[in-house]
Parts: sequence; C-alpha cells; structure tokens
Amino acid sequence: MNDSIPQTLRLGGCQCGAIRYELAGDPLKLVICHCRECRKQSASAFGISVFVARERLRLTRGSPKFWIRPTDSGHALECAFCPHCGSRLWHQRVGAAETISVKGGSLDDAIDLRAAVHIWTSRMLPGIILPIDATQFSGQP
Repeated sequence: MNDSIPQTLRLGGCQCGAIRYELAGDPLKLVICHCRECRKQSASAFGISVFVARERLRLTRGSPKFWIRPTDSGHALECAFCPHCGSRLWHQRVGAAETISVKGGSLDDAIDLRAAVHIWTSRMLPGIILPIDATQFSGQP
C-alpha cells in the first residue's frame, strides 16, 4: 500500500468559493462545542471542529485573513476566514499550530457527527438533545 496516498480526502472552502482547500487523512478528533463563542462564530446552536494535523490541510485557492481572540483557558486562538464573504474556515492556537480545527460547515460533504465529543454542555441551548451515548463535558476537558 502506498502511504503517500491519503485514505480520505475531503474538500472544502468558504461560502463564496474564493478559498478552497483539501484535507487529507482522517480527523484526529471531532468536537461539537456549545460555548457562546462557537455559537457566535457559526451563527448557529453550536460549532463543529474537525481536528487534523496542520500539514494535512492544503490550500488550493485563495488566501485567508486571520483574526486573533482570547480563549477561556487563557490562550489565544488564530481564526482563519475568507476576506470576501467572512466564512470561518479553521482555528489554531497561537504558538501551537501543529493541529488545527477545521470548521465542519466549511466542508463540502456532510460529516458524520455520531462520534463527536460535546464540550461546554453547561452552555448548551435549551432544546438541544444529545445522543444518549455521546461523550460530553460541561466545560473544557
């Protein structure tokens, strides 16, 4: 078997199409975050983060802009977004960019969320029902 050919190749990009990327290999982990910051950045009930090794992401079109924000844990998070449409694409912790969290909504194809870990469930919107067997944390694990 040729190890240079990824088992999984996912395509994604921003809403307007100015930025496109390829994501090679399987995710390291899949997290659904219910914190206020993730709800705001996704403009939805939660944020979906697909964690991958940084070298697995390859830009194929465009260049993102970056915005840095503080996190509840005291770190700084660098947020990549499209300068044209504003779509959030991925996050990486400043000073620790070996892994990134690709925003699940930026992927072209739907991702299976059944194995996702749910964090910040203490801030979850009323009415959200998690799968009975979902791994969950009331805050940041």
